[in-house]
Amino acid sequence: MILLNTSTAAPYLCNRTGVNVSQWAIKSLGGGVSNEVLLAEAPGKRWVLKQARPRLRVQEEWLADPARIRREAAALRLFASVLPPGAAPAVVFEDPENYIFAMEAAPADFTDWKSLLLRGVCEPAHAREAARLFRAMVSWRGDGAEFADQHCFDQLRLDPYYRFTASRHRDLSSAFEEAIACCRQGKALVHGDFSPKNLLVASNRIILIDCEVIHWGDPSFDAAFLLNHLLLKMAHGLAGCRALALLFWKEIRDLVDERATLLHLGCLHLARVDGKSPAEYLTGEEREHVRRKARQMIVSPPKTMEEAFQ
Repeated sequence: MILLNTSTAAPYLCNRTGVNVSQWAIKSLGGGVSNEVLLAEAPGKRWVLKQARPRLRVQEEWLADPARIRREAAALRLFASVLPPGAAPAVVFEDPENYIFAMEAAPADFTDWKSLLLRGVCEPAHAREAARLFRAMVSWRGDGAEFADQHCFDQLRLDPYYRFTASRHRDLSSAFEEAIACCRQGKALVHGDFSPKNLLVASNRIILIDCEVIHWGDPSFDAAFLLNHLLLKMAHGLAGCRALALLFWKEIRDLVDERATLLHLGCLHLARVDGKSPAEYLTGEEREHVRRKARQMIVSPPKTMEEAFQ
């Protein structure tokens, strides 16, 4: 299998497209912990190459089936008809044998929403656009059979976030078991990683990316996933994220079960300090604050989302 990196990508693309190696400019985009992601530019082309890796780059052992890359490409093709025009990148080609696909890159002026939030940029328009994409996914009434299998979601979300965290907080295991059971209820299309880092923004436009754990399940997980990131930013001292969270919630609350969303929110909040993928920007003091708040939310759940964000 070819392993993509900044050295091998240009020869790989030359063989695939016929465009000379010297014409390709390759730049690493990081890709989080689960993939190799590269920006590849040549005359008339601006692509992102993505290759799924079987072992994730975290301290704890975390393995996942690289075949998830095929599901992501299928999801992007579906998004072309489900989301508003231009809200998801177009697939350029697939190389399933090497767990690679290429997609059109976002224009250079787009920035991930997470980076903006961490710089203190809290624009209500971004929360509204995120809610619009969420509503489009949840409202889709097509055949979800292609995404019914939750195998990748289990490997990349339920196991490292819920089961692993529950193993460190055994007194809360029943809550995590209930949250997992909620995810098994097939109600709608669920992105599974609906977070600010996967929402690229420019002005009032948003592009949704990174849908490798998309599945047919409970949309309250996606709602809580985004809300949890805003709650974490509040713990990091970014008070403006509270208004964004409540605005997002107001726009989508009719689509999800509030109790289930609050359950996921507490579990996800704890998972981002004691799971396999802790939030990297939190200080030690902030992590302890999040741990206390999360445990309180699970043991004595807030009655409303507004209460959770007090």
